[in-house]
Amino acid sequence: MASAESGETGLLYIGGEWRPSRSDRWQDVQDPSTGHRLGRVSVATRDEAAAAVDAAAAVEEAWGSTPIHERARLLRALSDRLASDSAGMARLIAQEVGKPIVDARVEAGRAVSVYQLAADEARHLTGETFPADAYAYPVGNERRFLFSVRDPIGVVVAISPFNFPLNLLSHKVAPALAAGNPVVVKPTSSAPLTALRLAKHAESAGFPKGVLNVVVGPGGEVGDTLIEHPKTRLITFTGSTSVGKGIAEKAGRHAKRVILEMGGMDPFIVLDDAPLESTVAAAVRGAFGYSGQVCTASKRLLVSDAVADRFAQAMAERAGKLKVGPALAEDTQVGPVIDSAALDRLDRLVGDAVSHSAKILLGGQRATELAPGYFYRPTVLDSVGTDSKITQEEPFGPVVPILRFHDLEEAIRIANGTTYGLQAAVYTNNIQRAFSLAKRIRAGGVHINDPTSLRWDALPFGGIKESGLGREGLRYAMEEMTEVKLISVNYA
Repeated sequence: MASAESGETGLLYIGGEWRPSRSDRWQDVQDPSTGHRLGRVSVATRDEAAAAVDAAAAVEEAWGSTPIHERARLLRALSDRLASDSAGMARLIAQEVGKPIVDARVEAGRAVSVYQLAADEARHLTGETFPADAYAYPVGNERRFLFSVRDPIGVVVAISPFNFPLNLLSHKVAPALAAGNPVVVKPTSSAPLTALRLAKHAESAGFPKGVLNVVVGPGGEVGDTLIEHPKTRLITFTGSTSVGKGIAEKAGRHAKRVILEMGGMDPFIVLDDAPLESTVAAAVRGAFGYSGQVCTASKRLLVSDAVADRFAQAMAERAGKLKVGPALAEDTQVGPVIDSAALDRLDRLVGDAVSHSAKILLGGQRATELAPGYFYRPTVLDSVGTDSKITQEEPFGPVVPILRFHDLEEAIRIANGTTYGLQAAVYTNNIQRAFSLAKRIRAGGVHINDPTSLRWDALPFGGIKESGLGREGLRYAMEEMTEVKLISVNYA
């Protein structure tokens, strides 16, 4: 695979071989900071997507029976390869998806640890023993020994998003490989270069041919082929709820398991006793980190009437000091959004909010001086009503609405008033009220006095309602990616 930084090409990786598509179709990859071509990749056909599955299935038994200590050794070798290329990976991430270079370095470092964690957690992927004589039926349990084991589920399809092109992909690949499953990766068409570079490192680390495959192409062609192929057994996906629901429907028709990490409208709740300065600082991080293009971004700021005026003013002042600029600049805090369609979506949502009486305290427009890059100014909207689309539809950009509430009951009603339930944050000095809210908020995770964007790589992560199915987090993903088998021994 050639370097994308020189504008060269990325190939398909199938069965341990790098090759262009037989269709000779190519796709340009743009740098969102400049709007210019960063590189191009070969686009797979349906037949080539199927060939990637066949290559993975051909090594399914061999990889599944590979001793855990050997799988762990290879995962650590991959981690070491990523660590040695950390600066290069960070630069590619910054260029491919417009993530500020300081944040891209964090992502590259986290991916290094994900493979180490997967290697460590693999040894804990165990079954259970059961006291057979605790059960009266079937007869003869006094002379039986019962235990369960976890078998690899089979070929895993990993469909990854643009916003964390290395770390979120690693959260799919690392546990699948650790659990003994071969993988076929379909990266988002917006950011395929990072996935291809990861595969190059896996190859150099010594993974057997066919254990990891990467094919690039549109979801309706390549993605559907992978999902519906009779030899794939689990699809793990991060992306929009509409696409995730379509994947679940297709997989369900073939009785395949899914892990879906989808959208969120994560509420950041500010009670009247919250410390203003630290709360505002956390809200700015949660709302504008990576230009708000994070599934766990703080997408709705729910603020008590008692402190709303002061909070809104402080929020606008602090966000107004954020440095907007190209991803590779060391001082950039807010980079571009992924493409021109994202800019159009933000214009539409801000316009709708204003038409419903929202007040623009900051921003509300594109940063045209940075064109042809895709830049939108950090935007704070105040007095936003729940009838505005921006309170129900992910902006996925540097725009955040402030919704005011009168009491805790109203705060809970607003927080739970969407089809989503990914993460939430509660800021208060009253731990009793904090726990009360945490219990009643419908979400996969609630952070008290920390922003919604917080995540531990080794711990359970996922949403409820239309935010997801199943859980990520290394050991928890491995459990999803294995089948429980009961074994009985009659020693009479």
